[in-house]
Amino acid sequence: MPFISVSDEVAKKSFTSVENKFITKYLPVLEPMAVKVYLYSLYLYQNGQASFTVSDLAASLNMSEDEVKNYFEYLEEFELVTITSDIPFEVKILDAENVYGTPKKFKAEKYSDFAKAVQNIIKGRMISPNEFREYFYLIEEYGFEQNALVMIINYCVNLKGDDIRSAYIKKVAKSFADEGITTAQKVDEKLSAYTSSTPALIKLFNAAGIKKQPDVDDDKFFKKWTESMGFEEPAIIAAAKLFKAKTVEKIDAALEELYKNRKFDVKEIADYCNTKSSVYALTLELAKNLGVYMQNSAPYIENYVNVWCNYGYSFESLKDISAYCFRQGKNSFEDMNDLIQSLYGEGVVADISVGAYIKEKAAEDKLLKELLAACGLSRKIIDWDRQSLSRWREWKFGDEMLFEAAKLSSGKSNPMAYMNGILSAWKSENIYSPDKITAPRPSTPSVAAGGDHIEKAEIERHYFDLRHAAETRAEQALAIAMSDKIYGSLRRELNDLSIRLAFAEISDKAQAKEISDKMKSIEQQADKRLNELKIDKADFSPRYRCNICKDTGYDKDGKPCICMDEYLKTLK
Repeated sequence: MPFISVSDEVAKKSFTSVENKFITKYLPVLEPMAVKVYLYSLYLYQNGQASFTVSDLAASLNMSEDEVKNYFEYLEEFELVTITSDIPFEVKILDAENVYGTPKKFKAEKYSDFAKAVQNIIKGRMISPNEFREYFYLIEEYGFEQNALVMIINYCVNLKGDDIRSAYIKKVAKSFADEGITTAQKVDEKLSAYTSSTPALIKLFNAAGIKKQPDVDDDKFFKKWTESMGFEEPAIIAAAKLFKAKTVEKIDAALEELYKNRKFDVKEIADYCNTKSSVYALTLELAKNLGVYMQNSAPYIENYVNVWCNYGYSFESLKDISAYCFRQGKNSFEDMNDLIQSLYGEGVVADISVGAYIKEKAAEDKLLKELLAACGLSRKIIDWDRQSLSRWREWKFGDEMLFEAAKLSSGKSNPMAYMNGILSAWKSENIYSPDKITAPRPSTPSVAAGGDHIEKAEIERHYFDLRHAAETRAEQALAIAMSDKIYGSLRRELNDLSIRLAFAEISDKAQAKEISDKMKSIEQQADKRLNELKIDKADFSPRYRCNICKDTGYDKDGKPCICMDEYLKTLK
């Protein structure tokens, strides 16, 4: 009878195939838990469990996700697997026949002194041959001096105790190797530098209520905070307390937020945290004023409201601006940001100047409403009306003359266009007061065209149609591009970065350059996507028929454009 046999019931069941070479060549030397990970991985693949993740595998084997990843790294050293992706974590199982996968054999006598030193350090348990093999592998593959690795192991044991796992020692050793620290001298310098910051870390941990001893990873964070970001120890402790951060990672996130908002002093940090809830309440009120629904307020606070507050705008000014934006039909945070960027560029920041700006714009809207009524119109004010008023002001017309023109335009098919024609004619005749309007009044201003008389309103209507068509085409082209998920995402990211750039250009030139470079890269990606969509970026800007007057019919001096002569010729 054979040494091993199976029942008929077992023979009928499904199986997971394992290469014989794995059993004969690798099984005797691999760590038991590594064998579990390898066999379970084979089972998942061969039984079509494609939806399984590394987290699922860890739960099935009652391990942590980090432990599973460490064992895959261990198996990778034997070339039984290869890790093809870290995020998401993906692994490919290799052929066990791989000639390069033969487990390395190390001469015990070569490392006898090293082995004794390590066993003397880890006194709480006997070190297995497999664990020693891993340390030998670190020496030969990563180029560690034996004394250097002994120093690292001693540091890890002092930190974690005798029951420390080899996986942690390997992780620390590899982090040293990544920095090129493999000699005893360099390891000593690294640990000495770390030791110098340990008291500060212990003080921070005690203040934050973190129940662990500082390690090398914590030291990296501390150097980042103090050297790269410029925080002093009292500020770091204040941030940890005020943000209630109970881990080093959470302290890092808090300091990143403070760094972005330029809060470095203890008092600045305290004020920022005290007003943080107020900023949240302000954001909700701004959203209400604008008519915006927010599923998550955090992006709006970070990308808009915090930036505006850092510009120096008070809560009351922001509320007034949001209410003004709603009245103007600008019902989004992005629209409000466009206005604030314009105001900020003109130096309109203080409450009194913001109030004066809104008052001035309200007065203009009131005037426009009255002008529309004088023209016989009852519709809402549109942007074209505001642009027209701005142009009439540039032409030096006062309110009295505007009402004179509005009265003459009443009853026409396109009163505002007709009014624009009247004012243009008056400007060309240097008529700026009612007493200079001579009979017959230019109530029906005309242009001769082959014996016929063409009303100015008809000309204005022609140019309005041209301009409206060009601008509508541009808006439609942009809307089509933005409907693409990839381009839309890139464009929104560019908008967010432009906000950050505006702030960085004032406070941090180095960061401004970094953001600018990133924007150039994203712009290139966006342009590439447009090429894939076969969309011309130039279509986003209106393609006016006449580049001189931009399809208004009048040049910058208010005189009829040369294209108007061409248009009149077509009417002959």
